[in-house]
Amino acid sequence: MGPKFKEYTGANYLRQRLVLSTLTGKPIKITKIRHRDDDPGIKEAEAGFIRLIDKLTNGSRIEVSETGTTLMYQPGVLIGGKIEHDCSLERGIGYTLEPLLAMGPFCKNPLHVTLRGVTNHEIDPSVDLIKASGLPVLKRFLLIDDGLELKIQKRGVAPGGGGQVLFKCPVRKQVRPIQVSDQGKIKRIRGVAWAVRVSPAVANRVVESCKGPLLKFLPDVYIYTDHYTGKDSGNSPGFGLTLTAETTTGAFLSADICSSSTKPTVPEDLGAAGAKRLMEEIYRGGCVDSTMQSLSVLLMSLGPTDVSKCVMGPLSPYTVKFLRHTKDFLDLMFKLETFTPPDQTEEEVLKLGAEKVALTCVGVGYTNLTKRHT
Repeated sequence: MGPKFKEYTGANYLRQRLVLSTLTGKPIKITKIRHRDDDPGIKEAEAGFIRLIDKLTNGSRIEVSETGTTLMYQPGVLIGGKIEHDCSLERGIGYTLEPLLAMGPFCKNPLHVTLRGVTNHEIDPSVDLIKASGLPVLKRFLLIDDGLELKIQKRGVAPGGGGQVLFKCPVRKQVRPIQVSDQGKIKRIRGVAWAVRVSPAVANRVVESCKGPLLKFLPDVYIYTDHYTGKDSGNSPGFGLTLTAETTTGAFLSADICSSSTKPTVPEDLGAAGAKRLMEEIYRGGCVDSTMQSLSVLLMSLGPTDVSKCVMGPLSPYTVKFLRHTKDFLDLMFKLETFTPPDQTEEEVLKLGAEKVALTCVGVGYTNLTKRHT
């Protein structure tokens, strides 16, 4: 008798399934991957991510059918260590980096990954955004952050790419439970307007148009300009903006926007749209932003057998699916309830943006058995 495979259909949420399968050691089989499309099967970026998992683990068995519409995966042991990987140019480096944040602490050796490709992409979260709001979430669970680093060495945009990113992550035997329910108030907004292979004035134009709406909201707004030149600026022209709002309790809410590689983009319009995206994120609120909800959910469920609680804004469809997958792989159910601050009655509550959700769970007590005892 071979192992019992968990069966799924369709191409959606492939990374979630592979990450949870790797961490829990449960094999999966995914069928009917884009079987009705003109271009059926696994896309280049997904194949790249599967190759990266193969590099990260030892003893994994991965089988893809000839048409690419069926994938069978038997996970091995997460080894980690020093890895170099060229990401597909059809998606951003953020596509690969998000799952690495989730798997990094549970490797045998500390991660030291160099990723090459598109650092800022229209679809995926940019590396700047992951650095601004993903690393603080990870630090919250790891407690000690020595050795946690994310560095953009070269910037590259679609379609040519040419960017390079270094990600280091320490290993932990266990993550700790968290109790965060106070979102706090926004105290400052920081951001970076970047430009590659275009005039440096473009980044300044983005900053000017973006600061207008934000200064009506808060006086403490500072946006750096970041202009890469020469071999560090990738192979294609582009510009963009990443904004982060920091609250009084240390929560980070981020939004980013990037110029289109297919149609012309006006810097002023991009700046104004970027400010709107940050306002939307602030309106949603919560102790983590919408991009990092699923990372928080995963680390809460893998925590020790103790109660973890986190307040988030409205859950994104991606997070909702992640909660379902958590039930599938870890047999863990979260308690979800509308959040009202404990010291206020319903009538007194300040309507701070959208309704918040309090997620509570008791961790499964996941232990990184491969970590050498130090």
